[in-house]
Amino acid sequence: MSTITQPTTADREAGTDVAAARLASSVDRRMRLFNRCCLGVLVAFALVWLVPLAWAVDTALKPNAETIRTTWLIDDPTLAAFWTVLTESDIVHWYTSSFVTSALAALGTVVTASMAAYALSRMRFRYRRVVFWLILCGIMIPNQVLIVPHFRQFASVDLLNTYWAVLLPQVPTAIAVFIFKQFFDALPRDLDEAARMDGAGFFRTYRQVVMPLSRPVVSAVAIFSFVWSWNNLLWPLLAVSNPKLMTIPVGVATVQGTYGIRYADTMASAILGALPLVLVFLLFQRRIVEGIAGTGLKG
Repeated sequence: MSTITQPTTADREAGTDVAAARLASSVDRRMRLFNRCCLGVLVAFALVWLVPLAWAVDTALKPNAETIRTTWLIDDPTLAAFWTVLTESDIVHWYTSSFVTSALAALGTVVTASMAAYALSRMRFRYRRVVFWLILCGIMIPNQVLIVPHFRQFASVDLLNTYWAVLLPQVPTAIAVFIFKQFFDALPRDLDEAARMDGAGFFRTYRQVVMPLSRPVVSAVAIFSFVWSWNNLLWPLLAVSNPKLMTIPVGVATVQGTYGIRYADTMASAILGALPLVLVFLLFQRRIVEGIAGTGLKG
């Protein structure tokens, strides 16, 4: 007569380990499959983004007589279009105007937005939440709605065709206030208390304690403000008519009218205009990621 043996504790633990290993293996396979799908989607989007860029470079390297040919092959690649843009246009002045206005706009945005956000985060005053929500409402107002008031305002004080006309409307940015406030709210209040016990006032605490700790978010806001100001077309197009004061987008828009159907020159000017932004993203992409991660915002 056979006897039935009961599973021991070691057998049960071994079975549990096997089941856990199988579950972990299944989860690992699913994660690998998911990562591969995400990689495929990213590669597809990258190709969709790169194809027009490659076509622009291909067109810029062709002689103007060959640009009407719908082919990727270049019989005689040349940099003549880039040389034409650099020598026969005011692109050097466009670069100067774009850099001056974008850098000052980024600086002004960081200073004003951080000060407003710090006051909203640390000060307790009546209707503080109302003020914050009114600032956020500015995100929902399209910039096109403000063009006519801005134009009349700057025309009344005789500031059109100046750097100030291009710069000042781009400084106040509601989304920058929101990003700074999210970051300041996450900072420990003990830092403010310690600074106050050492005799630091409100503004000194902001300048010597809070801002040095906010370098990641400062970098992110400054870079985004710089890029947005550099790419801005509509307002600088209306505010500036002097070719020496035009920014890169405005100057590139005038290339088509100057060169007619010389598509190689048009593409060359567009590539030269976008090149500084590509370099900014390549050099400061880590700062951008750190700044967004520091605010607690999700993509």
